[in-house]
Amino acid sequence: MLNQVVLVGRLTKDPEIITTESGKKKTVVNIAVNRPFKNSEGIYETDFIRCILWNGIAANTSEYCAKGDVVGIKGRLQATTYEENGEKKYLTEVIAERVSFVSSNKKEESD
Repeated sequence: MLNQVVLVGRLTKDPEIITTESGKKKTVVNIAVNRPFKNSEGIYETDFIRCILWNGIAANTSEYCAKGDVVGIKGRLQATTYEENGEKKYLTEVIAERVSFVSSNKKEESD
């Protein structure tokens, strides 16, 4: 069996570190990935994909990346279910195993 995803897209907001109760670092990011074809109106549509980053990957991405930066993410899909107001909800997200910083919009700060 194989569960592997490779995505390249732009961060939709600045990554923020969350520390779990067990002390692990976590970052949840959404990346905008343009589709490679135009829809019936001649417009390229965009998918917004939720990605979970843990520990060192989360810390490095938070430190070196910002909204609008292009990142490559290699990981696996994870599907979960939960209940909200008595209704069963489904959530599919990417668990990142590796993040590559493709381009950055961050400006170097001068003293």
